[in-house]
Amino acid sequence: MMKKTIVVLSFCLTTVFVNAQTSGKQEKIKQMLELTGAGKLGIQVMNQMMTNFKSTYSKVNQQFWEDFKNEVKADDIVNLMIPIYDKYYTEHDIEQLILFYKSPVGQKTISVNPLITKESMITGQQWGMAVGKKVIEKLEEKGFSVN
Repeated sequence: MMKKTIVVLSFCLTTVFVNAQTSGKQEKIKQMLELTGAGKLGIQVMNQMMTNFKSTYSKVNQQFWEDFKNEVKADDIVNLMIPIYDKYYTEHDIEQLILFYKSPVGQKTISVNPLITKESMITGQQWGMAVGKKVIEKLEEKGFSVN
């Protein structure tokens, strides 16, 4: 009986310890995501979507859109992202990322990343169009019908 009690107690303590470690890691992930402004970025994306919806559904009154925006919280997207970061990063990795994002170059990275992403997307689209045009030209050169 004593042996069984020790095994059960050990299992319970291990479970509590693992859960404590997981929640500690998840809190660090949340801290890192807050440092990078992930939630704010999610809200910006949602606001852009709302602009598109408003133009598509122009007969819907402004109160509906305001009420909807009030329902969406930055923590919603952050909480969805935590398991993704948890999957790919160790707790030590997250701690190092937090240190980086708190540094001057980390803060600069946070501020310029949206600009870099935007410009990269435009450049990528232009490159893709140029590649597509080149493929069509090569196909036509070889006598393939492109229509």
